[in-house]
Amino acid sequence: MISIKQLNEKDIDLCYELDSNTISLWSKKQWANEFKKEGTKILGLSIKNLVIGMCVFQVVLDEAQVNFFVIKDQFRKKGFGSYLMTYLIKKCEKLNLKKLFLEVSQSNVIAERFYNRFDFSTVGIRKNYYKDGSDALLKEKKLTTK
Repeated sequence: MISIKQLNEKDIDLCYELDSNTISLWSKKQWANEFKKEGTKILGLSIKNLVIGMCVFQVVLDEAQVNFFVIKDQFRKKGFGSYLMTYLIKKCEKLNLKKLFLEVSQSNVIAERFYNRFDFSTVGIRKNYYKDGSDALLKEKKLTTK
């Protein structure tokens, strides 16, 4: 059974472990700080109580910024990322948010294609943003509010 639930500070080790085994974005201290940021929500995607994906987003006024989005390698290309992104978009629409932002490395062609399928458009570039020297593409999705 697939489920999505909001994670909390008790889940720091889980978040850090999933991050370390996938994209290695944040230290354990950075994860602890994410849970303290105002407006930040951390969603865990689970199959039978095994967390296989995660999304961190921060709501600021009438917009949200995705700061972390990952699915475990062995579960990619099976629809789980789409399931989590669809859930995130619907949640943002229910919150009456107007836009959803994220950034992705220009060299991460697979992730960029994934986001484009959800109608994210490139609205800016941050030159040499990542450690490897690649540029960050700033992506935006306009949301339909009810």
